[in-house]
Amino acid sequence: MKYKSIEITKGFGSEAFREVMKGYMKEAGADGEATTFVMTDTQIIDETFIENLNNLLNTGEIPNLLLPEDKDEIVNKVRPFCAEKKIVDTTENIYNLFIDRVREFLHICLCMSPVGETLRVRCRQFPSLVNCCTLDWFSRWPEEALLFVSSEFLKELPDTT
Repeated sequence: MKYKSIEITKGFGSEAFREVMKGYMKEAGADGEATTFVMTDTQIIDETFIENLNNLLNTGEIPNLLLPEDKDEIVNKVRPFCAEKKIVDTTENIYNLFIDRVREFLHICLCMSPVGETLRVRCRQFPSLVNCCTLDWFSRWPEEALLFVSSEFLKELPDTT
């Protein structure tokens, strides 16, 4: 999978985020490129980022994101896949296939710290963060455990002591 992320620069806001997500959705849904979008809590400078991701996780699209010319481009790119799957060639069917392909090929990894109230509040405000995601909790390993695992791994390598 392709690794994608955003780089927060001065002036990067909600509209820039939506444009970036539009590009990722087109790559995944129209081009069929398997993509992982990774975003950390430090990159969330506007809560509309999470709102857009909540909609994307829930429905496979972000409301009012695609302009008519974007939809035309998508329909033209996805039409061959529609014919391949023997789906009736209508604009609605082709767009629905695009959404299915976005859900299949675009994976979203949100990395958030559980410290404090922020994650808890976001999970309440945006239910798709819980309902449409797999939550993995990672705790820091004790130093003794890390040393043991590394020494066991190094024993298997030749010429190491």
